[in-house]
Amino acid sequence: MTSDNDQGRVAVNLMGFARVLRRAGLPVGPGRMLQAVAATETVGLANRDDFYWALHAVFVNRQDQRELFDQAFHIFWRNPKLLERMAGLTIPAPVDENPADGREISRRVAEAMTETAAATQDSGEAETEFDASLTWSQGETLRDKDFEQMSSAEIYEARAAIARMRLPIMDVPTRRWRPDPAGARADMRASLRAAMRSGGDIIPLRKRKQQRRHPPLVILCDISGSMEVYSRLFLHFMHAITNDRDRVHTFLFGTRLTNITRYLRHRDVDLALDRVSGAVQDWAGGTRIGQCLHDFNRDWSRRVLGQGAVVLLISDGLDRDAGAGLGVEMQRLHKSCRRLIWLNPLLRYDAFEPRSLGVRAIMPHVDEFRPVHNLDSLRNLTDALGRQGGRRMGSMAKWLEKVA
Repeated sequence: MTSDNDQGRVAVNLMGFARVLRRAGLPVGPGRMLQAVAATETVGLANRDDFYWALHAVFVNRQDQRELFDQAFHIFWRNPKLLERMAGLTIPAPVDENPADGREISRRVAEAMTETAAATQDSGEAETEFDASLTWSQGETLRDKDFEQMSSAEIYEARAAIARMRLPIMDVPTRRWRPDPAGARADMRASLRAAMRSGGDIIPLRKRKQQRRHPPLVILCDISGSMEVYSRLFLHFMHAITNDRDRVHTFLFGTRLTNITRYLRHRDVDLALDRVSGAVQDWAGGTRIGQCLHDFNRDWSRRVLGQGAVVLLISDGLDRDAGAGLGVEMQRLHKSCRRLIWLNPLLRYDAFEPRSLGVRAIMPHVDEFRPVHNLDSLRNLTDALGRQGGRRMGSMAKWLEKVA
């Protein structure tokens, strides 16, 4: 029988674990904490797996949160005999980000563990003041920092910066015309109708001009394991664009293609991403780029690529099928749109070379390629989408030589 004092210590340690998860980025509040205590009382402390899955059911509600929870659980409750003497367990000490077993620990989890441990220790050191007059501002540092190297606090600031981004409208001529006194062409129908109204004695000349409208934007984003860190922030970018302009269509692909356009139209980004997580079944898995593009070309291209659409392909080009059928589907996609831009986080490396078969299959069929790994690259992308771009940019020839 557990004493009231022991139950209190269990609740204290559960609270410490919940604090770690919250600092790592999971939406944990007082309600989740009460549910965790109730779940622990229900399953008991006799079986570690039951305890793990009870907390998992309480704290994890999205697929991309599983890895963070798993790492935090096994680090926080790292004593193998925890369940035999859980009441005497204390908040864990700071964590080494490079453990001896070689398993890579998420920086967000390691940072949350360190902050939690530091918060529970009474520090007797005097507070030190620093003169920051000659240091870089946080905003300037964040602009150039790779998404993969950001802490949880920096990711939060990056999401806020992405939410403030606006996409310039790139108008293109359409086949429709509208009346305009300063138009370049005479509108014979309107002129004859005006003449009939005046009895035909005078034929007033009416003019018209061609209407212009921004083209549709189609986004195809890779959510495989190699793109997991970047795809989370790209979803915030897609949400900002979708709510900034009309005719934006968004698709995610890993081993299958998923249309998430209607989910991103919700104004609340947290609710929108929660619905996306529930709809996508292949998050952080393998990649079948050729098959997914085949499904897109067959089922969606005629619906969303009309009126000169611009296509953003966000992927590192690493294909599980070794580029099988990818060249044919890329060629078809390229011929169906006005402009095809390939965004690859690997292009941030100066020594990057298109050696994988997937990259070699993609390169000949894109109009422009860009690195997309930090806030500056996203801002440059919005600038590029706001201006006209021709096919086969000048720097493409260098890459095509490497592919050959």
